Amino acid sequence: MASTYSSSVAKVTYQDGSVKTYPLQFHTLFSVDDKINDVKGIKHPAGQLFDHKMQALKDPMGQPLVAETPDANSLLAVGDKLFMVTHYEYDWLLSDKTEARKVKGWYSRAPMGMTLTELKQAKDGQLSVVKQNPVDFSGVDGLWIACAGSQTPWNTHLGSEEDYDLQYNPSSKNAPKLAAGLKAMTELYLDGKPANPYHYGYIPEVAVRATGNTVVSKHYAMGRGTWELTRLAPDGKTAYLGDDGTYGLMAMYVGDARGNLDSGSLYAAKWNQTSDQGGGRANLSWVKLGHATSDEVKALADSHTFADIFEVATPTAGSCPASFTRVRSGSKEDECLKVKPGKEKAAAFLETRRMAALMGATTEFTKYEGVAINAKDKKLYMAMSAIRDSMKDGKDEPANHIRLPQVEAGATYTADLAGGQRDQNGAPIASDFVATQMYVEPALLGLDLPQPDAKGNTADDERIAQPDNLFYSEGMRTLFIGEDSLIHTNNYLWAYNVDTKKLSRILSSVAGAENTGLQVLDNLDGHAYIMANNQHWGDFAKTVPADLAKQLRDRINVFHAPVGYLGGLPAVK
Repeated sequence: MASTYSSSVAKVTYQDGSVKTYPLQFHTLFSVDDKINDVKGIKHPAGQLFDHKMQALKDPMGQPLVAETPDANSLLAVGDKLFMVTHYEYDWLLSDKTEARKVKGWYSRAPMGMTLTELKQAKDGQLSVVKQNPVDFSGVDGLWIACAGSQTPWNTHLGSEEDYDLQYNPSSKNAPKLAAGLKAMTELYLDGKPANPYHYGYIPEVAVRATGNTVVSKHYAMGRGTWELTRLAPDGKTAYLGDDGTYGLMAMYVGDARGNLDSGSLYAAKWNQTSDQGGGRANLSWVKLGHATSDEVKALADSHTFADIFEVATPTAGSCPASFTRVRSGSKEDECLKVKPGKEKAAAFLETRRMAALMGATTEFTKYEGVAINAKDKKLYMAMSAIRDSMKDGKDEPANHIRLPQVEAGATYTADLAGGQRDQNGAPIASDFVATQMYVEPALLGLDLPQPDAKGNTADDERIAQPDNLFYSEGMRTLFIGEDSLIHTNNYLWAYNVDTKKLSRILSSVAGAENTGLQVLDNLDGHAYIMANNQHWGDFAKTVPADLAKQLRDRINVFHAPVGYLGGLPAVK
C-alpha cells in the first residue's frame, strides 16, 4: 500500500495462434524533487515553478516552490528524438509539509508550468532521461492549474487550464476566490502587473521542435472553462472538452477545417434524460453558443470585464427579476444574469458555462474529467468522477435536467457519435463525430460501500472509483482508466477491453496518490508504453484506520511524486 507497482501480466495472442505473456513493470523516469530541470546552467527540481522571467519561485520559508503534482504526459517522437511534455497541476505542499492553501498569507494556488524532457530509448525498450527544461509560458500570460492533456493528430501537446479560482462572478459570494487567484498570478508570476482573469481558462498547445525548442499558444476560440482536457476526434477538428467541477457543461468545438483550433464553432450539450437507472441515460441535443476566431476572443478578453458583458440582479426566494435568467454555473449559488446588447460573443467565449446555461444547455455535470475517443466504433468516453450534487434531482435548480441517484464512486460514460446532426436552430453541425446518446456500461459504474472496509475504502475495491484520466488504445481495443479518489485508499489504473467487457486492475499507486499522466503508445520503435504518473503521495482519507494510517505515513515520502510508465509490452500493430 506504500508503493506504486504492477503485478499484472499482458497476454498477447499472435496471428499464428501462439500466446506469450509479458510481465508489466512500473518504471520511474524522474520525481518532482529530482534536480534535472536546467535553466541557464542551474539545476532545479523537476517540479520547480517559475515566474514570467523564468526565475525560480520560493515558498514562504525561502525554499524552492515545487509542485508535487505531475499530471499530463505527451510522449512525442520528433525527428529522431523523443520528447515528453509534462504538466504540474497545483502546489500542494510547502517545504515544511503544510498545505499551501491552508497557510495564512500565502496563496491558495500558484501559477503553474510544464517541463520538456528529452528521453532516450534502449534496445530493450527502457526509457531514460537525457535532459529537461521548463516550458516558457510568458508569451501567453502564464498558466493556471494545468490538469490533464492529450496529443493532436499533428504531433503536438494539448494542455488545459482548470481555473476554479478565476471562474467566479465578482459580485457573488465566491468573489474572494477570484481575488485570491488574481493576486497569486499578479504577485508570483507577473511581477506586480495586474492579472486579467480572461487570460486564463483556455486550451494551451505546445509544439516541440527537433532542436528542443517549444512554441506555445492558447486557443481562445475553444472557449473558457475549468478544462480538465480536450480530446480531438479523428477528423482533426472536432474536440470534446472535459469541464471539471460542479454545475459544469459538456462542450464541443468544431473547427472550420482540420487542424484549425483557432477558428470554429462552440457548442454545449443538453441532457434529455430517458432513464435514471445504472448511472442514467439521455439523448443529447446541441446548443450552438457562437462562432469565433482566437484573435477575436483574445481582443475581447483584453478589453472586457464581467460587468461589460452581463447585467446582474440579486435572486430572491429562488427567482429573478423580469428579463433576468436564473442560472447556476460552477457553484450552488444562484445568479440572475442578462447579456448586455452586442455582448453575445464575449459571453459565449469568455463566460462559456454561463452562456450555455442562459441558452438552455445543461450545466449540471459534476466532476466531468477525462475524455477518450474510440475511432473505429465511433464512441466517446467521459469520466464523471462522482454522480452527486448537480447531477442529482434538485427540485430547486434552475433547469434540473439531470436527475440521478447519487453514486459517490462515479462512472465512465459512453456516448455514440454520428454525423448529420443539427443544432437548436436546425442548422447542420459540420462534424461526423457528434455525441447523440449517453449511457454507462455496467462494468464502468462505481459501487459505494455502506461503511468503510478494513483498508478505509468507502467504495468497492473491485470496481472503479472516481475515474479521472482516460485513454483509448485502438490497437489493444482497450479503454484505460485512472482513478483520483479518496474513497479508494490506493488508487488504481484499470484496463477495460471493449470487446470482452473484461475489467482488469493493472497498476496500484501509493496510498492517497492520484493516477495521472495517462497516455498509451501502441508502437514506438517496436515497444508499447502506458505512461503513468502519481501525484500527492500519502493524501489519503480519514476513514483509514489509525494504526494503518500511521504505518503508511511512516513509509511514504510526501514530497516524492514520480513521472513514469508501465513497460514490458511489445508493439501492438
